[in-house]
Amino acid sequence: MDRLAEVVPLNEITKAILIEDHPSYRRVIELTIDGDPAIELIGVFGTAEMAVQRLGRLDAVERPHVILLDLNLPGISGIEAIGKILAIAPHAKIIVLTQSSAKKDIQDAIQRGAAGYLLKSATAKEIVDGIKTVAAGGGALDGEVARYVMEMVKGPPTKTDPKLVLSPREREILVLLSKGMVKKEIASELGIGYGSVATYIRRLYEKLNVQNAPAAIDMAHRLGVFPDDRHG
Repeated sequence: MDRLAEVVPLNEITKAILIEDHPSYRRVIELTIDGDPAIELIGVFGTAEMAVQRLGRLDAVERPHVILLDLNLPGISGIEAIGKILAIAPHAKIIVLTQSSAKKDIQDAIQRGAAGYLLKSATAKEIVDGIKTVAAGGGALDGEVARYVMEMVKGPPTKTDPKLVLSPREREILVLLSKGMVKKEIASELGIGYGSVATYIRRLYEKLNVQNAPAAIDMAHRLGVFPDDRHG
């Protein structure tokens, strides 16, 4: 199955791992996840190197569905780790969980394949909801991060690739993805079938050459797909 389309079945427990070097915050996340029966924390690591080594020894069926990843880690950074993790576990969904709201960190994480970006100020519910959202194929963005992503979408466009032409429906779905909606919610919002939404999203990702919703939004902006509607 294509990594872009793979989601966790509704009746399956979402397996997650945490890569975080601060023991006190690790404990907070452990307690948060332990409180939700739909999520199982199967590993906790203090460095990305340790996590990558462990992932490399796991069979595909044993690997996590979702990975919570800090950026400021000893050894290789979280940004560097994203590509290494996805090379080993291509179906995993990575949520960056960090104190950094720096625009460069957000862009780098999304462009490298992160499916979500949450700040450590997020509530327990926001973290749990974020895990479930990316496991279902959506994108999880902190409110502040989402505003920045939307600014990118609305900002002055760069030169559009003449080969890149999105249909009105694809653009509509791209906007809904930017709001954090998953396929089922988009289908309900637009009054079309789930399968149709999945097809539109797959075509979107293929056209934009990306792997997830946040990356699609960023790439669409950089290619000038969105019109500059600030003055509209």
